[in-house]
Amino acid sequence: MSLNGKVAIVTGGGSGIGRACSLQLADDRAGLSVWDLDAAGAAETVDRIEKAGGRAIACVGDAADARQIEESVVRTRSELGPSTILVNNAGITGFCGFRDIDEEAWDRMMRINLKGPFLCTQAVIGDMLAAGWGRIINISSSSAQTGAIAMAHYAASKGGVIGFTKALAMEYAARGITVNNIPPGFIDTPMLRSSPVDMEAAAAVAPMKRAGKPEDIAAACSYLASDVAGYVTGQTLSVNGGRYLV
Repeated sequence: MSLNGKVAIVTGGGSGIGRACSLQLADDRAGLSVWDLDAAGAAETVDRIEKAGGRAIACVGDAADARQIEESVVRTRSELGPSTILVNNAGITGFCGFRDIDEEAWDRMMRINLKGPFLCTQAVIGDMLAAGWGRIINISSSSAQTGAIAMAHYAASKGGVIGFTKALAMEYAARGITVNNIPPGFIDTPMLRSSPVDMEAAAAVAPMKRAGKPEDIAAACSYLASDVAGYVTGQTLSVNGGRYLV
């Protein structure tokens, strides 16, 4: 599916799902603006894209900080062109019993996981409106679909992303912009490996008896960014190996 001539922004593109989405969209021939707090991770993603013959830049900053977001948008527009694909992937996770979640932890989760996509989308959507074409792909979580023990703040933030997706889809459907979300389920990423989740035990009870790969999410992202998905909006495309069935 060719995205030749398009420019995509992927937040949290320095590792895991974000890196896989960046590499896939670059393989689809989009120019990539890879955003991440981790300068080395973003640079490695860009290096891999360029070695494969693609165009990419690394923007280092906080994807939940309005000033830094604007700086990255301006740089992307200057070096690659207007952005018409946005993958809101940057996020954090957390494991904490409900009664032990303090306001600071709650607010940080909401700022990064929910306010971040709001700010990034506001900063980029003008380019999409000017082009009469746009793709917004929000990475949510299957935890928002099923619930998750000791993750009330995380599940709530990702549930907000799903609601945010549906509202934007309705508002911009007639303007050539589609808005969809992908809730990953049990994907083998650095974030999952650093969590207290027992991967072997979780895999044993999963329908497919294995974890998913970041590339599984990237493939769904590629589809939603393409013209063949032009009549798909406001949808939750679950990529979870059967963990949650709609």
